[in-house]
Amino acid sequence: MKAIVYHKYGSPDVLELQEVDKPVVGDDDILVRVRASSANPLDWHFLRGKPYAMRLFSGLLRPKSNRLGVDLAGEVEAVGRNVTQFSPGDEVYGAANGSYAEYVCASPDALVPKPSNLSFEQAAAVPIAAWTALQFLRDKGRIQSGHKVLVNGASGGVGTFAVQIAKSLGADVTGVCSTKNVEMVRSIGADHVFDYTREDFTRGERRHDLVFDTIGNHSLFEVRRTMAADGVLLMVGGPDGRWLGPLAYMLKTLASAPFASQKVASYTARRNREDLRFLNELFEAGKVTPVIDRQYSLSDVPEAIGYLEEGHARGKVVITV
Repeated sequence: MKAIVYHKYGSPDVLELQEVDKPVVGDDDILVRVRASSANPLDWHFLRGKPYAMRLFSGLLRPKSNRLGVDLAGEVEAVGRNVTQFSPGDEVYGAANGSYAEYVCASPDALVPKPSNLSFEQAAAVPIAAWTALQFLRDKGRIQSGHKVLVNGASGGVGTFAVQIAKSLGADVTGVCSTKNVEMVRSIGADHVFDYTREDFTRGERRHDLVFDTIGNHSLFEVRRTMAADGVLLMVGGPDGRWLGPLAYMLKTLASAPFASQKVASYTARRNREDLRFLNELFEAGKVTPVIDRQYSLSDVPEAIGYLEEGHARGKVVITV
């Protein structure tokens, strides 16, 4: 089978499309014929081996794993003898490491049936980004109907899901994005939109119960001007540093938290099928629709990751296998 592989850290140029052995399904696994995947910042962090701190577990001098990709949508090719909830031919989506390939072995705990109203490409855009948005808003932010929620980075992969999920849960949603994305962010449900090229959202008069920040371009003391006294700042991302990456911004913000009345929370999204099932209900009800910017073929993964790394993608970048 064909798969994207790399043997050293570097730019997208080190990625190659090669023939590799087709995975052999284990007793507790599912072999999926991949129809589509999608690119995440996680991919280019692993590709470049940056921030350097991550090399403590990804490999100091060269990557321990030579495969990229996590999100996937496709068809069940075979199941292990202990797997009872899926059968060959089922259309599924979820997550498995090494999904930039024609086939991948996945755990049934990270897969669910694909909704009939989503294409393979739309379903592949969901897992990492939607898990992140849902778990931050619901589990860390304790979002409630009527809450005022601001999403900084509302036009990105995670941000487009955050806007729609917050709206589906009854929130009044404000999005922050560039001029070219204002209408798109309104179209997915934002009640109010800040064009950051023209106005600073931290100077606005509205006070928000939750600030969902995927950008990290303001300090806590700037952001708290737009927050309610008991509001929560959800740090989903931040500027990329060479050694610690977004973690440096998050640690600095957490260190400032004791001096503010508002709460600060960060988190790492977990892969679980229960949340995908919850999201399926939103997809089937038409309350959330994946936003796709561009689609690339498997051979064009280097170009796709390079485009994502530029930081201007509107929604998700999808790989069609």
